[in-house]
Amino acid sequence: MMILKQHTGWIEVICGSMFSGKTEELIRRLRRAAIARQKVEIFKPKIDNRYSDTEIVSHDAQKVKSRTVQRAEEILEYALEAQVVGIDEAQFFGDSLVPICQKLANMGKRVIIAGLDQDYRGRPFEPIPQLLAIAEFITKTHAICVICGNPANHTYRTSTDKGTVVVGAADKYEARCRNCFVPPQEDDNQDEDIT
Repeated sequence: MMILKQHTGWIEVICGSMFSGKTEELIRRLRRAAIARQKVEIFKPKIDNRYSDTEIVSHDAQKVKSRTVQRAEEILEYALEAQVVGIDEAQFFGDSLVPICQKLANMGKRVIIAGLDQDYRGRPFEPIPQLLAIAEFITKTHAICVICGNPANHTYRTSTDKGTVVVGAADKYEARCRNCFVPPQEDDNQDEDIT
């Protein structure tokens, strides 16, 4: 009896608050895949141009070339030849990212996704919770609370911007632990997004 080895794809999710090292970990995994001579394709949402239009960049200035896309559906078009697919800031792609990642993994690709699992109110930030449910591997990263120094799991918005999606870095956000995080008092029906 002959046993044939079949390549199986899978999904890895790296999630946590801002400043917790999600992008840094994504870059580390993608660089290792490239060292292993695997064909890697890396994607970021067009909305995230904080540090670069053509690279994913961590807050500590690590960077790697990436392809900027407007919609999650574009990832399929460019990832067909890849063995490893990296996706940064996944929360900006919306729910359409979930079936795309499923399809890529079903095609035998390793799909590595990084994104915020909670919004600035401490609520689940889609599509990360859905991706966590279907992922084979999950890494939860933590920052350090700027108030007390404990492990931080929340992203606190320091600006007065409204809407769930407000792109920023240390100018608008800081990491907070469970005790130091105070969710904003806002209208629960507010879903206007500012980009």
